[in-house]
Amino acid sequence: MKVKAKLKKGVIKVKAMAKHDMTTYNQAEKKTGNKDDANFITHITGTINGKTVIDMSTSQFLSKNPIFKFKLKGDEFKAGDKLVMTWTDRKGNTDSGKGKLK
Repeated sequence: MKVKAKLKKGVIKVKAMAKHDMTTYNQAEKKTGNKDDANFITHITGTINGKTVIDMSTSQFLSKNPIFKFKLKGDEFKAGDKLVMTWTDRKGNTDSGKGKLK
């Protein structure tokens, strides 16, 4: 997962890209004949210095290698703090990416 985060005037702007094929139920059924082969990101968590700042559920309706953008108040954080974004997919696989606040 690629992660970029910028802190400016107390607001953190985050842009993260998750590398994942995002196979939907329909795609899986066409390819293998079995909907259970679908695999897509179901959960994403973001933490800064161990504190959870975003926690979201997702569905199959995201593109391949989805990009997530969001803003949050960053009054308690400073440049150089670590942002860790982690995703989990339908089959239990996880991946994470790290970035520093700039």
